[in-house]
This record gives sequence, structure tokens and C-alpha cells, in this order.
Amino acid sequence: MSETRAVVEEFFHRAGAGDFARMPELFAEEVDWDVYGAEEVPWIGRRTTRAEVADFFDILPRHLKAEEFGIHQVVVDGEDAVALGYMRQVVVTTGDLFVSPFAFRFTVQNGLITRYVTYEDSLNLARAFGVV
Repeated sequence: MSETRAVVEEFFHRAGAGDFARMPELFAEEVDWDVYGAEEVPWIGRRTTRAEVADFFDILPRHLKAEEFGIHQVVVDGEDAVALGYMRQVVVTTGDLFVSPFAFRFTVQNGLITRYVTYEDSLNLARAFGVV
């Protein structure tokens, strides 16, 4: 198994177990991170350090409750991987559903994630969060 696949699988194992406190350990000290969407959603935006990644994993579970989160396929090409899946989550503050297919892009170098970019229905998320 490739190092990239192993790290990505561990990322999803920890996420699925709700082990958000240990998620930052998977990331390099410097990271190219982008979660696109409405700036009013607390966890959206760019991050560049492991400390900022830790902040994300502290904020996210306070705002979303996963009802369904499934990975359909992980494609690995050397240091790069893309995970394709589907999520259904409840926004805690509104009670509204956020439902979206997704693609998460990873780059893994020296056993740590150095790039993380999400592609999801950010308009649907903003609506569920009540900001549009």
C-alpha cells in the first residue's frame, strides 16, 4: 500500500471515528489548505499551518453533525490522492441538512498531508447554515 493511500485512509478512519483531536497530527507544519465557500461559515477558508488545521477540527464538529458520510473511491497517483464521496450532515444551529457529493484533494509528502482542498456544494452549505 502506498504511503499516500495509507495517510488518506487514516484521515478518513479518524474522521469516521470522531477523533478530531488527533486529525492535525496527519498534517505537515506548513500546509496548503482551502475549503471553498461563504466566509460567514466559521470553518471556510484558507489555512497554512498545522495550528490553523487544529482550529478547523475544533470548530467543525461543533457546527455539523454527520448523518451519513461515505467514501466511494480513492484515486492515488504518487503523492496525490482524490477521495470521492457523499455526505449528509445537520447544521447544529439551524437544524437544516447539508447534503452534497464531494471530492477531497490531498498531497502527502514524508507521511504528512501538505495539501488539502475540498470541493463540495458550498452554496447548499451556506443555505443550510442560514447565511444566504
